Amino acid sequence: MISRLEIISKILDTRAAVRKKKLEENGFKGKITSVFLVDVYIIDKNFISQELQKIASILMNPMVQTVKINEPISPKKFDYAIEIGYLPGVTDNIATTTKESIEDLLKIKFKNGENVYTSQITFINGNFTENEINNVVNSFYNPLIQRALVKDFSMFKKDKGMGNVIPKVKLDQLQKVDEVNLNTSDEELTTIGKKGIANADGTRRGPLALDLIYMKAIQKYFSKIGRNPTDIELESIAQTWSEHCKHTIFADPIDEIKDGIFKTYIKTATEKIKKKKGKNDFCVSVFTDNSGAIEFNKDYLITDKVETHNSPSALDPFGGAITGIVGVNRDAIGFGLGAKPIINRYGFCFGEPDDTIPLYKGPKCTQKMLEPKRIMTGVIEGVNAGGNCSGIPTPQGFMYFDRRYKGKPMVFVGTVGLIPRKEYQKKALPGDYIVMIGGRVGQDGIHGATFSSEAMDLGSPATAVQIGDPITQKKLSDAITKEARDLRLYNSITDNGAGGLSCSVAEMAKECGGCLVRLDTVPLKYPGLSPWQIWISESQERMTLAVPKSKWKKLHDLMERRGVEATVIGEFTSSGRCIVMFHSKKIMNVEMKFLHNGLPKRSMKTQSRKVQFPALSLSEPQNLIKILHQMLQRYNIAGFEFLSMQYDHEVQAGSILKPLQGRGRVNADATVTRPILSSNKGVVLSQGMYPSYSEIDSYHMAASSIDTAIRNAVVAGADPDRLALLDNFCWCSPDDPERLGQLKQAAKACYDYTLAYGTPFISGKDSMFNDFKGYDERGNPIILSVPPTLLISSIGVINDIQKTTSIDLKFPGDLIYILGDTYEEMGGSEYFAYHSIIGNRVPQVNANKNRKIYQSLFKAIRQELIDSAISITRGGLGISLAKMAMAGMLGVEISLKKLPGKVKRDDYALFSETQGRIIVTIDPKNKEKFEKIMRGNSFAQIGKVNNDKEFIISGLKGKAVIKTDVELLLKSYKETFKNY
Repeated sequence: MISRLEIISKILDTRAAVRKKKLEENGFKGKITSVFLVDVYIIDKNFISQELQKIASILMNPMVQTVKINEPISPKKFDYAIEIGYLPGVTDNIATTTKESIEDLLKIKFKNGENVYTSQITFINGNFTENEINNVVNSFYNPLIQRALVKDFSMFKKDKGMGNVIPKVKLDQLQKVDEVNLNTSDEELTTIGKKGIANADGTRRGPLALDLIYMKAIQKYFSKIGRNPTDIELESIAQTWSEHCKHTIFADPIDEIKDGIFKTYIKTATEKIKKKKGKNDFCVSVFTDNSGAIEFNKDYLITDKVETHNSPSALDPFGGAITGIVGVNRDAIGFGLGAKPIINRYGFCFGEPDDTIPLYKGPKCTQKMLEPKRIMTGVIEGVNAGGNCSGIPTPQGFMYFDRRYKGKPMVFVGTVGLIPRKEYQKKALPGDYIVMIGGRVGQDGIHGATFSSEAMDLGSPATAVQIGDPITQKKLSDAITKEARDLRLYNSITDNGAGGLSCSVAEMAKECGGCLVRLDTVPLKYPGLSPWQIWISESQERMTLAVPKSKWKKLHDLMERRGVEATVIGEFTSSGRCIVMFHSKKIMNVEMKFLHNGLPKRSMKTQSRKVQFPALSLSEPQNLIKILHQMLQRYNIAGFEFLSMQYDHEVQAGSILKPLQGRGRVNADATVTRPILSSNKGVVLSQGMYPSYSEIDSYHMAASSIDTAIRNAVVAGADPDRLALLDNFCWCSPDDPERLGQLKQAAKACYDYTLAYGTPFISGKDSMFNDFKGYDERGNPIILSVPPTLLISSIGVINDIQKTTSIDLKFPGDLIYILGDTYEEMGGSEYFAYHSIIGNRVPQVNANKNRKIYQSLFKAIRQELIDSAISITRGGLGISLAKMAMAGMLGVEISLKKLPGKVKRDDYALFSETQGRIIVTIDPKNKEKFEKIMRGNSFAQIGKVNNDKEFIISGLKGKAVIKTDVELLLKSYKETFKNY
């Protein structure tokens, strides 16, 4: 029944060339003479020879490829063959697509147990020892999700190929429900909460992430009703109460703040802003749905949500990142009755790519963690696959590097959606069918929510990793947002994300008051899953719908025609209880009130954290030209065109301001997209984030992030009075009172500065416990925590896309102005990091002064007075001027003598990161009009644009301190990532 198809290229295979290049970059340069790749398809279904020939014809191109069926194919000469495939149960997207293609081709259906599996053989010519070839294998496969088989030439010939390995899941466990004894000691309750329910053999099922106070509350509830919980009940409560889902650190009392910092600082600020705006309030839905939403026009809303996928991306970068991006796509699809995903956004925080010092999860140097460069490339590829395969443009994003992200990267992914205004209200009703649509359920993603609610350590489970399937989800998305939604075939919809069915069904059940689930009807990827696993699995590409019984047949027929599996798994009720049945036996029966509101409050106390870093001893440098070029090569400043060009930002045809701008193709901080091609309205996206300020002052760090997110959008053409924000707090060690104090201060800044700017929060997400607990290369215990990180994302609607502003210089003779004052605020700056110092004075935002500047600039942009503009951000004035010049490939002549503010050194004037500053260029004929608009603000003309490519800056004393060429600057800017 099993057939194996192997395909090799007859011409140069660029994939093989890329594989060879990557291996050489990973330390094997000079060792490898050639690399060949063979794609393998194993078909576990009985086909006759003619059918296999037909299948082969759709998998290969006969002009450039050769195929063999049930016999090995290889180059004539090679030293080693390395076959890499997925482990049993891991999502294999190519195999899924191949299976569907075969079904379409032969008009047949694969039965349960029949499947397609893919792998790839890398044939290498090179002189390697056994240890070296093992290092080669380890450099491009991940043992958490993949299997590897290595054979040398003689073994390959002797065995007549690699053989057939069928990664079929075989589960021998009984599908039974266990009772969990909670009538036990506090010590055992703590162990259950931390390590999970005990199996019969004494092993544990994985983290519940439940503190003793939570375990005691659960113990009390079940004691009151006179029984112990079943395993599925305890697992379900753990998912619902997890930090990932309930955000308890933001909700619980902290010091004098009884209602928690979310309600007190984030939500209250938004409510006050909305009230103050009155009839001008543009927010439609905040903090209540899968995404937030603002007005786009009289007919449509724009939704936005930014998520994190940090922990899974540390274990499997590709799988974690692709799951993150397709998961946040579903946050758009799950808003209202379904918003169409129209824009993706991203943000990546990595350890430094050249850091090769290993970390280990296990003692004695076991369970080696992936290196930062491997994590970086995997995450980038994951978001690439998720966005590009889904047909969603991905224009907006950033990368940031710090050695403290080595143990756990920060992977921010966001999606903007478009939905008709009339379709944004939803409510499940008693009697509605509970319908699961999309992918099937497997073991992938089990304990994902609870795993992400803890620090990463030896107990971090491999099953927490999922791999998203964008093709399956694309079919689901189109069927929902292009057909089923407008036919009103369902009353409510939500994503099967964290906690799987246990959270999606129970959340929707709050809309009507209860649910009854028949768990044995849930479609599975393979047999043998226990009921608790089915209930909490986070297998991807699934959504839950509330479907009126009268509309079920029509919905089912539609989904079947679109190739989307849809299954009734129960009913919504008004019983006040969450009831789950398995083969007619009631295995979960918990009150909705307890499930959602039974978790006890934990009063938290903070301590102030004021770190005084060593006093400065930095003398003023003489060669600022060299420093400028080296600053442009820093990881956090250098151009990342290689990434921007991987992400399709032109699909859907709405790209206006692009991620790379000008002739020099320089990365910009804001993009504009037109979602409705018949409209001149556009959506502007940007962000602000300064983790390097956190240890000095987390309050001013948050203020700077807010100010930058707003300023970047305004510079592109956004109205500062109609911008909305999203917050993503990624914190470390929140059980440490000092870290908690930093979090509180950052949240307070969010309150103070969003009120000052009038920019409401519409959505947010926090990710706590971003710590790595393991061992260094000497086997010593180590804790590596990320810097307290706050990403502020901005979104706004630009009424006229023709009145947007890009960063590139455009016309020789234009006048160059700086808006805002410059101060010697160098703490946490890239310039100080360049000198390996930190400093103590971070930028302090003057919101009242800055807001006036932004409003004046917006007025000037509307009057079409601005030719180019850039927000001064990381790296300061010198870097921003260089970016404008490089983008336009034009020279500048600048004088720092006229710089507004208070600064005494040329290097500080060039590289200070004082907030609120903008550089603009204008036509000399518009000088009077522009200066009239800007009157009352701090601004100055500091130079002009030249026709040549000379980049000249005169210092505070009038002497030229920088004189270089724009092309040389561009070479430095693109040097760092040129080989990626």
